[in-house]
Amino acid sequence: MQDFRVETFLTACRTMNYTRAAEELRITQPAVSQHIAHLERVYGARLFEYRGKRLSLTPEGRMLRDALSVMVHDEALLRNRIAAAASGALVELAVGMTLTAGEYLVAAPLAEYLARHPEYRAAVRSGDTQELLGLLDAGTIDCAFVEGFFDKSSYAWNVYRSERFVCVCAPGHKFARYPQTLEDMLDEHVLVREPGSGTRAVLEHALAARNLTVDGFRRTSEVESLNVIKAFAERDLGIAFLYEAAVRREVAAGTLRVVELDGFDVRHDISFVRLPDSAFEAEFRLLFEELTARAPA
Repeated sequence: MQDFRVETFLTACRTMNYTRAAEELRITQPAVSQHIAHLERVYGARLFEYRGKRLSLTPEGRMLRDALSVMVHDEALLRNRIAAAASGALVELAVGMTLTAGEYLVAAPLAEYLARHPEYRAAVRSGDTQELLGLLDAGTIDCAFVEGFFDKSSYAWNVYRSERFVCVCAPGHKFARYPQTLEDMLDEHVLVREPGSGTRAVLEHALAARNLTVDGFRRTSEVESLNVIKAFAERDLGIAFLYEAAVRREVAAGTLRVVELDGFDVRHDISFVRLPDSAFEAEFRLLFEELTARAPA
């Protein structure tokens, strides 16, 4: 069973702030320090260190975090499985999804999976990539489909599918100059997701490869909702860079059009992520294989 000091340690790992960890756990900050100090004595190594005024994990702390995260998650999952078997209740499957992955790529295959496996009930959480990884580390979710960048050495992962990233606009949009290259788009008003979203990260990465930034556009508007971005673009309030899967219906209906740009051939992976070395890895692999087999074309 989980030691209360392990919970303190993992909360401190997630918040990287003893004060915030104490607030979340509803204990005092000295108690957090005492719990960490106890674990440092048990394992014979410093787990946290300050670099300037910034708290960070030591290499030993990262090793312990990774191992304990898996152990805590597996214990919670095991309790859930045993309770379900004893009572005949449904087994909960906690899945995280970023916005594009959830709405356009995973929802339908997951619904079909649940229909084929009535012993499961799904608890679905949405968020940006970093939020979902935090929930995964905390054991709140079992796995996640993410579109953003992440440290692949810290997780078990597979590519669910690779999606094309495209520029879209209203069918009758008048460009400031003929749209031939990405640089030609800098005179436009661009609609972007908020910092932290996977879609925003992919755009920033593609721009950086050409020594450009989001701030280089004539005008930028941040919109947290993907559907609002599409609605604004359809009404010619700006252009947008989105995954092709997210605009396939609008392009087919003629309310948006894809702007093909020379040298802009950007694809990005949607990844299926879970904690490494889990005792339930075989179960997660079967989930991945069944969802992949029925993923939209």
